[in-house]
Amino acid sequence: AQAIGRWGNFMNQEAHGGPVTREFLEGLHLPEFIINQMYIDGTYYHPTFLYESLWNILGFIILLLLRKVNLKQGEIFLSYLIWYSIGRYFVEGLRTDSLMFFDFRVAQLLSIGLIIGSIIIILIRRRNRSIPNYLDL
Repeated sequence: AQAIGRWGNFMNQEAHGGPVTREFLEGLHLPEFIINQMYIDGTYYHPTFLYESLWNILGFIILLLLRKVNLKQGEIFLSYLIWYSIGRYFVEGLRTDSLMFFDFRVAQLLSIGLIIGSIIIILIRRRNRSIPNYLDL
């Protein structure tokens, strides 16, 4: 759903990255309709919606594959938080409309917090033997 939702940013020409050249976009082998939509007020911009959309699709595939691994219940969700936050951290660094907290981008701070928090929760839950594994059900 997030991968599809990012295309709304594309349609609205919002939440894009910094300026780039047309040659840069052509070098990404993007379809012409994406290149044209990234031309806003006389400047081409990074298609961050596309970067995040592709990252989310790849994450969805990885999460589906993780269902075959004998993880504890809840770890797929925590893995999603880690995966999404890693991608969001890097994509947010390219954007030009970030909400700032002093010199830091709020989304990047939140991403770091979610990554660290999710890893800590996974480690704590792994010590608890009463939490069943997915494949044990």
